[in-house]
Amino acid sequence: MNKSFLKFLADFGPLLIFFIVYYKSDKNLIIAIPPLIVATLLAVLVIYFLEKKIPYIPLVGAILIAIFGGLTIFLNNPIFIYLKPTIINIVFAIGLLIGKLIFNKNFLKSFFKGSMKLEDIGWDKLMYRWIFFFIFLAILNEIIWRTQSEEVWINFKVWGILPLTFIFTAFQIPLIQRYKKHEE
Repeated sequence: MNKSFLKFLADFGPLLIFFIVYYKSDKNLIIAIPPLIVATLLAVLVIYFLEKKIPYIPLVGAILIAIFGGLTIFLNNPIFIYLKPTIINIVFAIGLLIGKLIFNKNFLKSFFKGSMKLEDIGWDKLMYRWIFFFIFLAILNEIIWRTQSEEVWINFKVWGILPLTFIFTAFQIPLIQRYKKHEE
């Protein structure tokens, strides 16, 4: 199997499994969470074996899914799984901000390690845009789960956040092009 296809499956497979199990189990969140946890942990292992390095962002996501999913199951209260996207997005926003303000390091630049070469001002602008986007997603998640049904929230989680992220990323292309370092 193609390495990029396996990475794609590792990135999106757990969410798809969750979505399928949720609807096959008559919309039972408690039944859908354990396959999500297992699939997410397996996805981290797949990425590790493909890239021969620890995938930090998927690992943080897997740990949070295990913790919040586990709390949801153990306490039979969906609030924990509803809060997970909010917390992940806030953690990413705060992590980027702390990196810049306290350590004077752009963690976004470190994360992309040479896959993009931008001027420092471009990296900073991109980082601040991602911080605001993560905060936006956190607020949007809070609005959706607090005002809509569980089913609407799950559909938003599966079919809303991902397209919003792709659209946001596409809108960053002009900034990336403007600040791209040109090899001499």
